[in-house]
Amino acid sequence: MSEAFIGLRGIYKRYGDLEVLRGIDADIKKGEVVCVIGPSGSGKSTLLRCTNLLEAPDEGVIVLDGKEIDVKGGDVDYLRKNVGMVFQSFNLFPHKSAVENVSMAPQMVLNRSSKECEERARKLLDRVGLGAKVDEYPDRLSGGQQQRVAIARALAMDPQVMLFDEVTSALDPELVKEVLDVMRELADEGMTMIVVTHEMGFAKEVADRVIFMDGGKIVEQGPPSEVLGNPKEERTKRFLGLVLEH
Repeated sequence: MSEAFIGLRGIYKRYGDLEVLRGIDADIKKGEVVCVIGPSGSGKSTLLRCTNLLEAPDEGVIVLDGKEIDVKGGDVDYLRKNVGMVFQSFNLFPHKSAVENVSMAPQMVLNRSSKECEERARKLLDRVGLGAKVDEYPDRLSGGQQQRVAIARALAMDPQVMLFDEVTSALDPELVKEVLDVMRELADEGMTMIVVTHEMGFAKEVADRVIFMDGGKIVEQGPPSEVLGNPKEERTKRFLGLVLEH
């Protein structure tokens, strides 16, 4: 499919005098996995937050599945129903069990019955490898397990697109793999995904395309073999030189 499923056109975001995004143009096709890499402060997370209107762009156009989105907030419900997001921090409700955390949003936002939402939540938790933990509360789960609950919660809204913002960076190294494995499965199933990550191995293996950002702009993009293996831009080479040494 050549036509963009998500189109970002001339996206700018400023905080006072600080210009965090400086004219981002990007097209993401249906079923494409795009990994966004770059140094801290390059605008990666802000780009994701603008894509699902957690932050309203100051300028620019967002198109989702052929529909132009009102970036000043008029289409926020439409966007949030179709675009799921998983954050670095898990943001689970501590007083609710895993199954309650997952079933709550579709019940409240999509007006589905509690029975239907609970059945679906249990299936989703099983899908992310937590079938035995459905009734556990967050404080009884490891960081990796909590992050998988957060992924199941986002999937419960039946999104067409998933955004992942550094979802493994708060985890102990031995817990990273279990979260990345879930993301790999989603990619294999054809989920459209934009992944901000510092996991270069994951980007190399799973991404259809890698975008390198710096200074609020896209510096370079292309297949992982090119951007990670043979970057053209000097700035990309410097960044990867530092990252891949560690």
